[in-house]
Parts: sequence; C-alpha cells; structure tokens
Amino acid sequence: MQSLFSVLLSEMEQVVEYNQYFSQAMAYIGAAIAVLTGVSQGIGQSMVAAKACESIARQPEMAGRITTAMIVGAAVAETTGLYAFITAILILSQFM
Repeated sequence: MQSLFSVLLSEMEQVVEYNQYFSQAMAYIGAAIAVLTGVSQGIGQSMVAAKACESIARQPEMAGRITTAMIVGAAVAETTGLYAFITAILILSQFM
C-alpha cells in the first residue's frame, strides 16, 4: 500500500511540474502575440502618414487641418501598441 501511494505521489508531482511548464510556455506565447500587435500598429501609422502626405499634396491649403487629423490618428494608433506592450510585460512579470 505504501509503495502505491509513493508511486501516485511521484506521478502527481510530475503532472504539477508539467502544468507549471505548460502554463509558463502559454504565457510566453501570449506575450509574443501581444507584442506582434506592434507590427500592425506600425503599418497603421505608416498608412496614416502616407495618406496625410497624399492629401496635403492634393490640397496644400488644407495642410494644417490634415496634419492635425493625422496627429490624432497616429496617437490613437500608438495606444494600441502601448497597451500590447503593457499587456506583455504584465504577462511576463507573473513568471519572473
């Protein structure tokens, strides 16, 4: 009876250790996915700047208003990257 108990206990310890590694791996994958949103944020900001330059080239007299709208759009796009970065840091801080 004692040997069966010790075998079960060692098996449970292995499962717990496996679950810890698995959850840590999933956290790293989640952090990587969160950081990858920075790529889409960069693409979005470059598209905003490109369209603003295109609009200013078509209507130079509206340059001030277009620039203001571009800065607001870039600021909104930047928050996505910042939220993703903060999320990744929070995820990784749980395992360090």
